[in-house]
Amino acid sequence: MSTTTMKRPRTAAPGAAGGGKLSFAGVLRSEFIKFFSLPSTLILVMATFVAMTGIAALGTWGVGASLEAMASEPEMAAQMGDMNVLAASLPVSGLMVAQLIIGALAVMVMSSEFATGSARSTFVATPTRQPVFWAKALMVTIVSALVALASILSAFLVTKPIADNYNLPLDFASEAFGRNLWFGVLYVVMVSLIGLALGAMLRNSAGGIVVLAALFFVLPITVDGLSGMVEWLADAARFLPDHAGTALMQIPGAEGALETWAAGLVVGAWIAIPLAAAAMLLQRRDI
Repeated sequence: MSTTTMKRPRTAAPGAAGGGKLSFAGVLRSEFIKFFSLPSTLILVMATFVAMTGIAALGTWGVGASLEAMASEPEMAAQMGDMNVLAASLPVSGLMVAQLIIGALAVMVMSSEFATGSARSTFVATPTRQPVFWAKALMVTIVSALVALASILSAFLVTKPIADNYNLPLDFASEAFGRNLWFGVLYVVMVSLIGLALGAMLRNSAGGIVVLAALFFVLPITVDGLSGMVEWLADAARFLPDHAGTALMQIPGAEGALETWAAGLVVGAWIAIPLAAAAMLLQRRDI
């Protein structure tokens, strides 16, 4: 009696389906495909664009109308501050609302993996997990930067005729507008990456969005309100992400604001520390 030995078919290692080698570029490409395949993604991106452009237009009209009404009262008009700085800030006046929308989108980029259960298949394909997280971080950086840049430029094009109608000195080539443009983009990227980190750490969309809103809205308002009673809070408030990001967009020498290099370091820390913590927790925790 003879026996035959049945050989098991050789299976590919995780992350090497079809014998191919998993690359970071491949992971990044798959993340972009997942990101843009959801209708909600495009809706939130368009909402960010519309919010920034619309609020900037309304803000410019409101400021112009106020200045026109105060034309006979120069003392009140002088309280508005430097007109060049004021006009340059108008195209980014919708940043406070847009940051919550794009930040919420970044939270869901990571948290939705756990909410839908797709994290299991994602991390089976990439068992080291880190390429997925850093591919998402790079994708969020690229998308948020492009959305912010396009939104601010669109807001400038919309607000420019309104500003000219009220004789507001809005100039694309001015230093003040340049700072608002490029550091405004950095501000949105910071919010998005903090949102991504919160999504990875909390694994819950609602929880991540609430914490993000508290960090950028509730906490600054609370600290500013209490700084009059607690002296050291005024200094501590400068290191909040909202205040540091705003300080970058201001002309150097603004009262109470960090210097540009210091604000840049604070913004960098608010990006790096949450991302590092999220990457570590993602590696150590079960799916």
